[in-house]
Amino acid sequence: MEGMSERAYAAHAGLSRGAVQKARKTGRLVLFADGSIDAAASDARRGGMTDPDQQGRARGGIGDSSSTETAPVSGPGDSASYLKARTALTVYQAQERQLAIQRKKGALVDRARAETLVFRLARQERDVWTTWPTRVAALMAAQLSADMESASGTPVTIEAAILQRVLEAHVREQLDALADLRVSLE
Repeated sequence: MEGMSERAYAAHAGLSRGAVQKARKTGRLVLFADGSIDAAASDARRGGMTDPDQQGRARGGIGDSSSTETAPVSGPGDSASYLKARTALTVYQAQERQLAIQRKKGALVDRARAETLVFRLARQERDVWTTWPTRVAALMAAQLSADMESASGTPVTIEAAILQRVLEAHVREQLDALADLRVSLE
């Protein structure tokens, strides 16, 4: 016998005998004329034909999560860099699915739409406050005049236009202070 038996090659490669038999059937092993396995050539052929992730899992080494932290730093063609890239892709896809689920549940909103709605609400509030002095000045002037007249016993007249200007000035001051507030949706 020139090469190794299936059992010997399984022990040599760190694979199960079933994995060796499967590799033999799929042509990933190099055989001598007598049917024995050429170990060196078979190792090279299996390395070139087998997915590095599958190789690591079959050996119980690089592919499982417990050994990725202890794997040595490798070059661009090594299976460790392949595993890192594949892990990054898997993480990205999982995050993408999670965001899609949250969007469907209504937990996420479109940022541009949220900013537009906040801006529209702030503009509506500003418009309501700028027209408020005009609406209430005459009522406030009449109420203040009546209250002061009943308290002092002498007729008092408060000009609605003057009260309106005073209210507008104070409301404008307040709106200017609020204009410095910025909404951050980050």
